[in-house]
Amino acid sequence: MRLNKVKQIWREGKPAVGAWLSIPSGFSAEVMAHTGVDWLCIDMQHGCIDYSDVVPMLTAISTTDVTPFVRVPWNEPSVIMKVLDAGAYGVIVPMVSNKEEAEKAVAACRYPPSGMRSNGPNRALLYGGADYQKHSDKEMACVVMIETVEGIEKMEEIISTPGVDAAYIGPTDLALALGLAPVMDNDDPKHVATVNKMLEICKKHNVVAGIHTGSSKFTQRYIDQGFQMVMLVADRSAMSSYVKAEAARLSGWTPQSKTGTATTSNGY
Repeated sequence: MRLNKVKQIWREGKPAVGAWLSIPSGFSAEVMAHTGVDWLCIDMQHGCIDYSDVVPMLTAISTTDVTPFVRVPWNEPSVIMKVLDAGAYGVIVPMVSNKEEAEKAVAACRYPPSGMRSNGPNRALLYGGADYQKHSDKEMACVVMIETVEGIEKMEEIISTPGVDAAYIGPTDLALALGLAPVMDNDDPKHVATVNKMLEICKKHNVVAGIHTGSSKFTQRYIDQGFQMVMLVADRSAMSSYVKAEAARLSGWTPQSKTGTATTSNGY
């Protein structure tokens, strides 16, 4: 079976840097897969992406060695199983708030007797190999997001749930849960303390700590802290930021519109 290269990186104690896909396009997914990142996450929660988009995007990512993840819309076993069957090598599950919800996510990623995943890895056999069922339990990554009021309170029971490979912070939802403005790269002391606490608990239980960022400055900061799953950039923000930066260098011309400039509260 094809190994999960991100889990290999984690086992070596190294950070895996990734990017986010919210544009429903196989071509843009392929372009992002050729940027040198370790992993890409197809976003079914807040991106403009349905399952019919996920399959060609996974196929496009397969032109490289980048590890494909999918953030599912919710902690729904049938959706988790379906994207894994399509060839995702891990799922990121939003708004996991307690141990029971974490156990539910884990069970959907593992075949019996370890879990409840139904057998039917259609495209996953092509991507993973003919012996996929035999080895997939140890290669599929179950990543749970901690970003709710209850999730913050029950952080340790979530992270210590057997089968959870990584705990991932969505900074803006975490900020909202803490009563703060939904800022991505957040320096508020309350936010920083919560992030640091999660990292400490992850290290205690030998679970990978992951987090979203909106800039290389914060990506580097979290890598230096010990986070091993860090999101550097999203496809749409990368495209928008580059064009805006280039346009700003021009003289004698004014852009037609300055709408859509907010990038720090975009639901990641």
